[in-house]
Amino acid sequence: MIRVFDFVFALLGLLFGFPVLAALTIIGMFDTGSPIFRQVRVGRDQKPFTLVKFRTMKLDTASVATHLANSASITRFGHFLRKTKLDELPQLWNVLKGDMSLVGPRPGLFNQEELTEERAKRGVFDVRPGITGLAQVSEIDMSTPTLLAETDQKMIQSLTLAGYFRYIFLTVAGKGAGDRIVRKI
Repeated sequence: MIRVFDFVFALLGLLFGFPVLAALTIIGMFDTGSPIFRQVRVGRDQKPFTLVKFRTMKLDTASVATHLANSASITRFGHFLRKTKLDELPQLWNVLKGDMSLVGPRPGLFNQEELTEERAKRGVFDVRPGITGLAQVSEIDMSTPTLLAETDQKMIQSLTLAGYFRYIFLTVAGKGAGDRIVRKI
């Protein structure tokens, strides 16, 4: 049932959000010259998939977990996208394709070995990764891999249709701050 909601909401989001997506893409062209960010992530059953987002960091930024990135790498427009969570909008394409769900554990990178190991122990890879979930609305990010994996497991084991809508509502309402960024001057 959740997959049906994912598909319908992602399709409607892409259709009705197209003007916003187009405007953000054009602004992003002026910001970095390459507004769409693609990165291979760990998906369901630990299979790779390509996640798409709006680019919020400079082109030469190292491919590391967000909490390991330097805050100086975030562009001015990128700050706006992150604060408003608009950088996540292109992930509706990943949801539509079936790589992701609206609600699920945030997909990590393959080089986040501790997180991958903790999630594998807890069966987190049995479900599609998501745009939001319990960890995100609780402000638990990838800098604490064990806590994140435990929280993901708790969400998966207790997720109901009401919970699915609750996480979406809380995210849209502004709950959660995203992954921490290292402040370096």
